[in-house]
Amino acid sequence: MATTTTPDYYKTLGVPRNATADEIKKAYRKLARKHHPDAGGDEAKFKEINEAYEVLSDEKKRDLYDQYGTANENHIPQGWGGAQGGNPFGAEGFGGWGDILESIRRGEGAFGTEWDFGGFGGFGGQAQPRPQRGQDMNVTLSVSFDEAFKGVEKRVSVRVPGKADKETLTVKVPAGAVDGGRLRFKGKGGLGENGGVNGDLLITTKIESHPYYSRQGADVNVALPVTVAEAALGASIVVPAPDGTKVRVKVPAGTQDGTVLTIKGKGAPKVKGEGSGDLKINVDVVVPKAMNDEQKQAMEDFLAATKDDIRSW
Repeated sequence: MATTTTPDYYKTLGVPRNATADEIKKAYRKLARKHHPDAGGDEAKFKEINEAYEVLSDEKKRDLYDQYGTANENHIPQGWGGAQGGNPFGAEGFGGWGDILESIRRGEGAFGTEWDFGGFGGFGGQAQPRPQRGQDMNVTLSVSFDEAFKGVEKRVSVRVPGKADKETLTVKVPAGAVDGGRLRFKGKGGLGENGGVNGDLLITTKIESHPYYSRQGADVNVALPVTVAEAALGASIVVPAPDGTKVRVKVPAGTQDGTVLTIKGKGAPKVKGEGSGDLKINVDVVVPKAMNDEQKQAMEDFLAATKDDIRSW
């Protein structure tokens, strides 16, 4: 009968047998980037690397592999705790009664926290690893300012470790989506183990910058440059709103630099709740760096006519 030889996972990742968990993770990430099919790598080699990491990154699987040369419990020889028919908790199993008592002292129970003994009416039940939930996965989705403002559907392809093919999902980004907002896809994350449920896929929205607007929740900020004369005398100025319309803004006479004018309901739609945020117009008084003769004369006349002392010291 043909036999299957388990690969040398340590050799696959290029780490020593006494490598730490961090060393194993670092080696895996380096090799995964190099051999990822999307980067032009070999898919078979990429699968070997994932298989090695799946075993060596899991403490229980690594212990089984180190002891028996396989992480598959179905391939572990019978009588694995000692001689067949003898004490299953001998030196080759759980390390003897001394280790069992030490586990009790640590509050882990007689056999630790990771094993489940079915049919525990004596020691005849076979040890089974408990189900483990898969890890959550995080993906960042970049959207433009307008896409986040109005809402958009995006197609996102995700490769889950342990699966051969990518999975493509349709992501509905809601109108008014905020930077750092999260969309959760249940069961689309890392694969569960030993019958455990899969983890979730978390998609975080990243809003790209806009040449004029910025977001603060549902409120939208925009800078409005005005001249010294407009700020001093007052003005009526048309400002483009982020929804594509235009609004007329009254700049009161004597408006100071940094004044914020608010247009209610002209911000982004609120993801939770009804209505929209506000449009915050930040007045930026622009002082000319150069003036023509007429402007200079006008400013000199203004200075001569000014009797107020604005400095109180």
